[in-house]
Amino acid sequence: MNTSVLDFCLLIPCYNNFNGLIRSLESVTYFSGNYVVLIVDDGSNEPLSLERIKNELKEAKPLVVLRNEKNSGITAALNKGLAWISENTNTKYIARLDCSDICHPERFIIQVQYMNDHPGVGLTGSWCQIIDKEISFSYSYKTSVQHDDICKEMYYRNVFMHATVMFRASLLKKSGYYPTNFEYAEDYAFFWMLIKVSQSFVLDKFLVICELNKGGLSYSNKGKQLKARWKVVRAFGKNKLMQSFAFIRLLLLYILPKELLLHLKKWKG
Repeated sequence: MNTSVLDFCLLIPCYNNFNGLIRSLESVTYFSGNYVVLIVDDGSNEPLSLERIKNELKEAKPLVVLRNEKNSGITAALNKGLAWISENTNTKYIARLDCSDICHPERFIIQVQYMNDHPGVGLTGSWCQIIDKEISFSYSYKTSVQHDDICKEMYYRNVFMHATVMFRASLLKKSGYYPTNFEYAEDYAFFWMLIKVSQSFVLDKFLVICELNKGGLSYSNKGKQLKARWKVVRAFGKNKLMQSFAFIRLLLLYILPKELLLHLKKWKG
């Protein structure tokens, strides 16, 4: 086990997206020796290796690669990563990033500094830009920033864009890992679990550019994802009135075409 204290460990799952992984890694900047990037290769057709990744990077990064021989799904891949981090590192924080998403150069400096200055906050996220390169489309993802407002808004949408979050590693002892019974909404459920045991905050800065992946689970399985989100709200939300409003909103999201929803998000942003 590495006994030196790291500021954070960055967890990146990867499945058949080597080019996207390299783009994401190139955007990661922080003080050398104070962080590590853990890549979980979830059974990609062409296995990832440290040598292959390092040969593509312009600058060296502190990397570790775990390999699943078969594709096990995002939840299992993330939990494998969390287990490795818990067993093999002494890190204060765990951050997330997805392949093809791009970090602001000062993202991790800003988030680590905020977490250091606010020991009562266990989970942070940030605003982000969401883009679709195929159709040159983008919109701003803005949310509430204070904990009480976040708890209310979580009934209606996932306040924390997955690729923007950083949370205290110590919280895993209270919250547990990503739940396995909320397929298509495991991140939404996980963030509910974290805000139940700690304060949260969203930085009102655009620290990540998230690429919309039309082949991804969240886009290609809209109906299943919305049903999973309702399951999460029923499991973690305690306010019956807000649950009712959440159900109506999810029903509207189910009815409206995905393309129209994207344009509504852009107009709102």
